[in-house]
Amino acid sequence: MTGEDARRVSDLSLGVFDSAPVGVAVFSGSGHRLVYMNDSCRCIVGARPHGVPAREMFRDVTHVTLLDRVRSTGEDISLDEVPLDYRVSPVIGQKRYASVSMSRIPLDGGEHGVMVIVAEDDRQAESGWWGSSVADERHRFLQRYLSLVQLEKQALWVTDAKGEVFEPCPGWERLTGQAWEEYRGAGWQDAMHPDDRQAVISHWLDTVDRRGLWEYVYRVRRPDGAYRHVHTRAVPVIEDGEVVEWVGALTDIEQEWQEERRRKLLERAATATAHLGNLDDVLRTLVDVIVPALADGCAIFLLPQFENGSISPPFVSERLISFARMGSPPSTGSQLIGEECDFVEVIRTRQPILRIFPKGQPPPGSVPPGGEQWAIAEQANSLALVPVIVDGTVAAVVHAVVVGDRERLTAADVELLGRMLDHAHTHLNNAVRFQQTQRVALALQTYLLPDPPQVPGLEIVGRYRASTSASEIGGDWYDMFVTPDGSTILSVGDVAGHHLSAAVTMSQLRNMLRGLAMDRREPPGDILRRLNVATELLNGEHTATCVLGRLEGGAGSRVLRYSVAGHPPPLLITYEGEARFLTGTVDPMLGVAYDRPRTSSVEPLPPRSMLLFYTDGLVKVPGEHLDVGLERLRRAATCLAREPLEALCDKLLQMPMAGQDDIALLAARAARQD
Repeated sequence: MTGEDARRVSDLSLGVFDSAPVGVAVFSGSGHRLVYMNDSCRCIVGARPHGVPAREMFRDVTHVTLLDRVRSTGEDISLDEVPLDYRVSPVIGQKRYASVSMSRIPLDGGEHGVMVIVAEDDRQAESGWWGSSVADERHRFLQRYLSLVQLEKQALWVTDAKGEVFEPCPGWERLTGQAWEEYRGAGWQDAMHPDDRQAVISHWLDTVDRRGLWEYVYRVRRPDGAYRHVHTRAVPVIEDGEVVEWVGALTDIEQEWQEERRRKLLERAATATAHLGNLDDVLRTLVDVIVPALADGCAIFLLPQFENGSISPPFVSERLISFARMGSPPSTGSQLIGEECDFVEVIRTRQPILRIFPKGQPPPGSVPPGGEQWAIAEQANSLALVPVIVDGTVAAVVHAVVVGDRERLTAADVELLGRMLDHAHTHLNNAVRFQQTQRVALALQTYLLPDPPQVPGLEIVGRYRASTSASEIGGDWYDMFVTPDGSTILSVGDVAGHHLSAAVTMSQLRNMLRGLAMDRREPPGDILRRLNVATELLNGEHTATCVLGRLEGGAGSRVLRYSVAGHPPPLLITYEGEARFLTGTVDPMLGVAYDRPRTSSVEPLPPRSMLLFYTDGLVKVPGEHLDVGLERLRRAATCLAREPLEALCDKLLQMPMAGQDDIALLAARAARQD
């Protein structure tokens, strides 16, 4: 890093320390890179190039930790009798000590840096100028520096009655680097940011016509090409009722603007995610804050759980969110990370990475899959990868991109991204735990559900979709098996609640029902009566709904014997597209009406017809009557009557439900009669 590359205040401001008889060094950024060192400091610690990190200058890591503390908190720190082993030409056999002072100071771009003052003990004794304490001189240095910085931010300017500059303005030249011939007349407008120019000119000319006070905030280009926010005020000078000129003052407010921007974005990030529990919602809301305030495009990758924090490609991450202010963003879904790249480095080191490059060219370092092509197509000029750390583990990675002629991402932007994620840490933590629990619950639930049996002339498909809002395993189930006499048993049920006890009860009921129905050729209602007795005696705190059916006979002569216990009715769909609910039996749910007789019904099945058993999650929408959902299901099934059974079940699960409950779905289709 060269002196030109380092983010620093102007040479005029730092020059106040050049002749100081004590060592003064200024460090910038979270890495504490050197941006200024006076001659006295070079004599004490030796010459160092701009950009060298503090950890390479200070052998004691404690000092680097103190720099972190000063920069983050603004606290002043003084150290006495610090051993000096950095002296360029130490006296042999003589130990040297110094007093060291650290203070936070403002730097360009709204950043904070740390000023370090080093005074050797012998200098304090010999120099009358340095006879006072280090703390006193530090305060004097800091006040002198801040006064110069404030003076540097000011610029006075004068225009004629039409609003065109006709006198040189040294403050404007220092701020923008424009020469007098470049900014005279209306040339000053060329230094404005292109996105601000039209609005500023229009507002200025309108004010000139109105002859009132002009006050505006806009961006101007610095000599290094970076833009800074300025606040300008101007008033007309009126003589004999006519405007003869305009006098204005312009102030660099970049630091204040950045601090206000940081504050607002941090508040938005924390507030927007405060009442969200679903990880997708939390991350999507964060992206809405990041784009377009900080970036033009943003993707968030959810990572697998790596044991002991170790990671090595290949692995699969999940691109949960992908959003771009312009153009089409890369697609979401699973992404294979098959090689060492910046993405892997961020996960491994838990440190963000910032890449700046010419727009339209491939980004340096390897970016996540699909990101490079998008970056080239959209003329990206910079990108950042920032880890999302939850409970000491990198749970996700944020990939932010700036495109076109927009100002490139800076180290301050990357730091702000990290702070936004920190502000949302509690909500991210809850969301990640929620999603992990959901995955475990879904895996357990899926494991408990059986594969369809192979029955000649009969096709059977089962589906389970977990709730999108509940973090715990639910009580929905389906089951299907063949009895010793060749009949096929189909059942779907739902234990009330979303918690572990509901899942345990679900497993017990399903297994008891399987045992009761396996070897007894009795009406389904009688089987449910005996199951109800067991439910009330063994699980008195739980209730459940269930539909039980037995398919008997062969192709062309199959009949369904069924019983319903407080459950939505089965749906029969013919191959011709006629659909009707089977309502021949309706009994109370399980867990109530102890040992009460239960009814059964018989329904002949036309060839190639289909039966649909399901839980209420498929039809229930909060605030809507259940009959509306049932009719919606009947119409959808009618339209899908000739679809392959797998495709039919998948499409039914895509109906516009609220997603507030689990869904268990069981479909059986009789083969065509030979």
